[in-house]
Amino acid sequence: MASQNEGGAPEVPKKQRYRRDKPWDSEDIDHWKIDEWKAEDMTGPMLEESSFATLFPAYREKYLREVWPSVTKTLKKEGVACELNLIEGSMTVRTTRKTSDPYVIVKARDMIKLLARSIPVEQASKILQDGVECDIIKIGNLVHNKDRFVKRRQRLLGANGHTLKAIELLTGCYVLVQGRTVAAMGPFRGIKQVRKIVEECMTNVQHPIYNVKTLMIKRELAKDPELKDEDWSRFLPQFKKRNVKSKAAHSEKQQAKNKRKREYTPFPPPQQPSKVDLQLESGEYFLNEAQRKQKKQSAKIEQSKGRRTERDQRRAKAFQAPEEKSKPQRRASGAGGDASSASKSAELAGLSSRVKALGDASAQKTKRKRLA
Repeated sequence: MASQNEGGAPEVPKKQRYRRDKPWDSEDIDHWKIDEWKAEDMTGPMLEESSFATLFPAYREKYLREVWPSVTKTLKKEGVACELNLIEGSMTVRTTRKTSDPYVIVKARDMIKLLARSIPVEQASKILQDGVECDIIKIGNLVHNKDRFVKRRQRLLGANGHTLKAIELLTGCYVLVQGRTVAAMGPFRGIKQVRKIVEECMTNVQHPIYNVKTLMIKRELAKDPELKDEDWSRFLPQFKKRNVKSKAAHSEKQQAKNKRKREYTPFPPPQQPSKVDLQLESGEYFLNEAQRKQKKQSAKIEQSKGRRTERDQRRAKAFQAPEEKSKPQRRASGAGGDASSASKSAELAGLSSRVKALGDASAQKTKRKRLA
């Protein structure tokens, strides 16, 4: 709360203590209003010639050649000359002695910029009207990953272009998403809202659908005369962003936890041996240049021999016969096997002797019957 003086009047802030009222501080003045320009306001021709040029992509050359007569006719009414250079791939506009509006050359510059960004000539010619401005938003440098860039750009369009159509209806602007830029045409307020939506979408701050909901609520609040001049923050939705922990951050924290704590020692670490010390230890320091070269050469030869042997071994593996699968071995007959086989043969011999005895007994019986 602002502090009050002894008389009860609120104290004026320090930065506004010596401020005087300006003529444009009146509430009756609409600062967004653009006064209409009339030809009578310009008493004579311009003293200097102003010109602007812009390049266009190769795929727009065919369309520009077809519509350039209509572009020339439109700009001629405003007293502006234009030129299409197909060799350099550029469009140029310049003022003439018939130019009455000094700001129309800026409008003409915006018109050729929009034509270069694939906006049709019927729509681009509306930029010459008062109250219509344009803004070309560059989105190529906001996202470095190509796949992520395509996905976020698709969010602006939405399914079948519904999100883009909603943005156009709520802001009153014409919006075209083309390549790495977004072109917007309309009033100042609408262009400002479009830029905010596009930048928040491409930087992943907020989804376009949330901004569309906010604009819809503001549009309804503006219709109410009681709430027109009040603070709308209590009516607007507050969207909370869910931060999903990335794998990189999680791994870094895990590494920090697993890192062992080093014991504190007041002594510095031991000094590493220099190149000269290493040469003294190996004896290379006392060799001359020819001997050093010979030593390096011999080391290279030994290293190459080791590599050659490894390579030969790898190649020889291809000519080695594959290992054969071993057949299942029969059970070895040991002492237990011999005993079992002997018992079986004894049983068979006993059975055969019994069968033979029975046969002899039956034969004797038959003989007795015949004799009787």
